[in-house]
Amino acid sequence: MGTSKPLFTILKGGHLFAPADVGIGDVVVAAGVIANFADEVTPAPAYGDVEVIDVRGKYVVPGFLDQHVHLLGGGGEGGYASRTPEVVLSHLTRAGITTVVGCLGTDATTRHLSSLLAKARALETEGITAYIYTGAYEVPVPTITDNVRNDLILIDKVVGCGEVAISDHRSAQPSKEDIRKLAAQSRVGGILSGKAGVLHLHVGGGPQGLKVLFEILDEGEIPVSQFTPTHINRSENLLDQGIEFVRRGGMLDFTTSTNPDEKRVSGMKAAKAVRHCLEQGADIEHLTLSSDGNGSLPRFNERGEMIGLAVGEPHSLLREFRDLVYEEGLELSESLKVVTQNPARSLKLWPRKGALQVGADADILVLDEELNPEYVFARGRCLVRRGKPIVKGTFE
Repeated sequence: MGTSKPLFTILKGGHLFAPADVGIGDVVVAAGVIANFADEVTPAPAYGDVEVIDVRGKYVVPGFLDQHVHLLGGGGEGGYASRTPEVVLSHLTRAGITTVVGCLGTDATTRHLSSLLAKARALETEGITAYIYTGAYEVPVPTITDNVRNDLILIDKVVGCGEVAISDHRSAQPSKEDIRKLAAQSRVGGILSGKAGVLHLHVGGGPQGLKVLFEILDEGEIPVSQFTPTHINRSENLLDQGIEFVRRGGMLDFTTSTNPDEKRVSGMKAAKAVRHCLEQGADIEHLTLSSDGNGSLPRFNERGEMIGLAVGEPHSLLREFRDLVYEEGLELSESLKVVTQNPARSLKLWPRKGALQVGADADILVLDEELNPEYVFARGRCLVRRGKPIVKGTFE
């Protein structure tokens, strides 16, 4: 199940990215938080139990935040046998994910929000930080209490509502008024609980795309920050709409499990989509990546018949992050933003999450020269050492 952690951990001599490049130095971890940065830290006897890890020649960066994972599995579009499995702890930590947000998706009949909440709490017990969205594809959305607002106010782990489906043949075909009311409930619930209260929207391949969001923004008082559309790299048309959404101040989320090179689902690779948006003038501070981990990735023909199915992989988040650097030529500090700082800010978890900062949770990755996680710390506890998970889920 787990291992104990020393009172103090010192990471010595790494190249620190907070995610901005802050140079070479030592990081002191104590009581689950980042206690100090310094050019040189020497352990003193008064510290008690201290672990010193030499990370010279390595990158020390914030842990990744994955804001869209099917913790209970997803899918079922091909019948009962096509339901995908639950996520397990090491599949997240090996990808550098130290904070995760769980969602239901298409099936809110045989999967339930109370089970999703229990799974999030289980992952926290096992070592990482976990939150959930209330709701699912369908409208009216399922909730744990009697409405979205109350879920946000009364349940600590609920940070928003989602993933609600729009522009998709599997959606409940919600009206503009349906989406407006959900956004309003999410906003009020967020205000009263001090949370983001975002409305996390699955955007399908339908021709409407983000049209309903633009109409709501043009007609109403709800700010653009209330909406987080995802799967925006599904098509070029959707990307074009997404760029306009960013120009209005919105946040866009790209799905890393979408990989046309493997002929699994249509769309543009997430790293290429980020580069495309930047070339069109989008601000990288408004772009995020998420894995859609353990969700189903069905392919449908023009008659709406499923012709293929794959499973989303949390590890795809790490792959596309690396591709931003090595294939798309972004600076490491900029690439880190889309998997650390940006989603943390969108979900109002910054700077406790998504940052190397004194007082922040000690969610820290030590990356080798090829940007693979060598060490993964979550709230100060080492879960991956020398590239191998040393803490696994209860039933792994």
